[in-house]
Amino acid sequence: MSNQILTCIDGSIYSASVADHAAWAAGRLKASVQLLQVLGRREASSADRSGRMVAGARRQLLEQLADLDAERAKLLRSQARLDLEEAEARLRDAGVEDVTPVLRNGDLLETLLALEETAAMTVVGKRGEAADFAQLHLGSNLERILRTAQKPVLVASRAFQPITACLVAFDGQQTAIRAVEAMACSPLFQGLETTLVLAGDATDAARRSLDAAEKTLTDAGFAAKSVVRPGSPITVIPAELQETAAGILVMGAYSHSRLRTLVIGSTTSEMIRACRVPIMVYR
Repeated sequence: MSNQILTCIDGSIYSASVADHAAWAAGRLKASVQLLQVLGRREASSADRSGRMVAGARRQLLEQLADLDAERAKLLRSQARLDLEEAEARLRDAGVEDVTPVLRNGDLLETLLALEETAAMTVVGKRGEAADFAQLHLGSNLERILRTAQKPVLVASRAFQPITACLVAFDGQQTAIRAVEAMACSPLFQGLETTLVLAGDATDAARRSLDAAEKTLTDAGFAAKSVVRPGSPITVIPAELQETAAGILVMGAYSHSRLRTLVIGSTTSEMIRACRVPIMVYR
């Protein structure tokens, strides 16, 4: 398995936090970091107006517009390289020695899915470059990534805070069980106080699954406990994060219970907005 962390920045206010979260993960996993910034096709290249058959003043205007497009694309590439340099410096200052900056043109999701094949996990920000202007809007890229990524995704919060405790949103389904199994055999969460939370009315089968998950973690050396809390995950999980002072939330993707709404549709944005900590999503 690769020991590389794919880290996606975009020059937004979240880029520093993304780098900090990647540095935290890299330090615990003893991993390298591939630092990625993707310029969209419209940003990376100027519009092609060469086929327009016009003359006189209109032709001159189109040539000027083409020059402006080309200059804008050049400036965007220069800015992206600066963003990568700043993020790389931040990672190296945090002790990550192996950092590879990558600037690509094209679709973010297509690029990410191609590069994640050689990565252990991906780190992204909760919001993108429009975060300052639309603080309640998470954008489409994050949701697209969570729907399709094949590797675990760490969704960075706006600012990195030291992480000493972990909360697991557990529903007894296979994705949650796999998340716990992944935690148990990874250095990423070793040493963190861990609480597994089952939200809602627990069936006997769900309680047995919860007990088994707790045992999986305690057998792996975790200081783990489990609790059942009545209510919706959307209200229970943020409350438990505050109660336990957990610095990170772990959850499984595409569960078939009520937690399914955490990674599908508009409830994804609602949960991510509600939780002010980084979220690790396992498939």
